[in-house]
Amino acid sequence: MRPRRREVAKQLLTRRWVLTTIVVLAGVALCIRLGIWQFDRLAWRREFNQRVESQIQAAPLDLNQQFDVAGLFNMEYRSVQVVGTYDFSQEVLLRNQIYDNHLGVHVFTPLKIAGSDVAILVERGWIPVEEAGLPAREKFNEPGQVTVNGRLRRPLDQPEVVGGATNPTLAPGQSRIDGWSYINIDQIQTQISLKLAPMYLQQSPDPAWTQMPYRELKLPEISEGPHMGYALQWFTFATILGGGYPFFVRKQLRSAKS
Repeated sequence: MRPRRREVAKQLLTRRWVLTTIVVLAGVALCIRLGIWQFDRLAWRREFNQRVESQIQAAPLDLNQQFDVAGLFNMEYRSVQVVGTYDFSQEVLLRNQIYDNHLGVHVFTPLKIAGSDVAILVERGWIPVEEAGLPAREKFNEPGQVTVNGRLRRPLDQPEVVGGATNPTLAPGQSRIDGWSYINIDQIQTQISLKLAPMYLQQSPDPAWTQMPYRELKLPEISEGPHMGYALQWFTFATILGGGYPFFVRKQLRSAKS
């Protein structure tokens, strides 16, 4: 090895440069991993978009006809119609819901499907928090046989937001919970005697329905989001960091020599 190369190698093997090189390599690896993660997110988003679009465009499903209860879980956002009777004694509420800048709750009522031994939880809409308790909210009941149009929605296994409020648990001597932080059908099923479908039904707004509960139906945004751009950014950072580091080292060694 030439003297000049020996000198460079000796400098690069000092504690300072070894640690710096390790940090740079770790930074490059992290940027590449984040880029790959964004590509994974993009693939998930494309699969989600395809699934949602296929269900939105599918013909409405009549829940009073024969249907596979377990198969409903793969039909989120499918338009459905169902005839049945509400059981208001087993109604539950989704807490902390805002409508027109007012705090309230969303009312979820089991609908016993006519001609079936299955019920489906129906999100009937928003009411103000001051009228959420009994007997005040009884004026929002819809007695008798009703026809409900809406879209299937998946329940949640945990809060939608990391660190969000968890669902309450039964206290000693308590037989049921009215207010929930998110809709978890498995948990709600433990206090409802009716056999619930694995999905709930978000009722569609009707121009003829001008009273409470107020109904909204928001479909998810069908887009790929920023994942491709973020992935390219992370790979660019990896290229700049990894490709620029040798030039940085060379410049520092020259400066030290002079």
